[in-house]
Amino acid sequence: MVNLAKAIFLDRDGVIIEAPVINDTPKSSKTLNEIKLCKGIASFCKFYLKKNFYLIMITNQPDYSRKTNTKKNINNINNFLKKKLILHDVCVCFCDEKDNCINRKPNPGMILKSKKKYNLDLKKSFLIGDRWRDIGAGNNAKCKTIFINKNYKEKMKFKPTYEIKYLSEIYKIIK
Repeated sequence: MVNLAKAIFLDRDGVIIEAPVINDTPKSSKTLNEIKLCKGIASFCKFYLKKNFYLIMITNQPDYSRKTNTKKNINNINNFLKKKLILHDVCVCFCDEKDNCINRKPNPGMILKSKKKYNLDLKKSFLIGDRWRDIGAGNNAKCKTIFINKNYKEKMKFKPTYEIKYLSEIYKIIK
């Protein structure tokens, strides 16, 4: 029997990097010089790499299709994060809601592609997010979900497996 790998899927804005918050709603960072890593994310990645988890960033970046950011800026940020945190992969959906794309969270497309690419056991994998779309994608892919509650002013449309306030609380959950 083949032993399937396990992964931790990480949202970008709000989990890996601080998300600019406007009117109690998180937004995406636009350029590389705007980004600031979230507290504890570098040591988190180092720790779980040693535990043999695949670390995969999955991110919706609709600012490209909305023409409020460029693919170059988005890719610069993503490539920097992949290298800095030693992520195995970065999956990006550039679509807007109206595009009805299977990859756009809360749809599970990015996770399912990673499952196939890395031979992952999604039941042993986790998705960490700070918004309802993240939790929806994880739930729809049958991962365990961890919601970092940052008290944004938006309705939670999916129930996470776990809810925490700080990234440091994850070590008690993912053994």
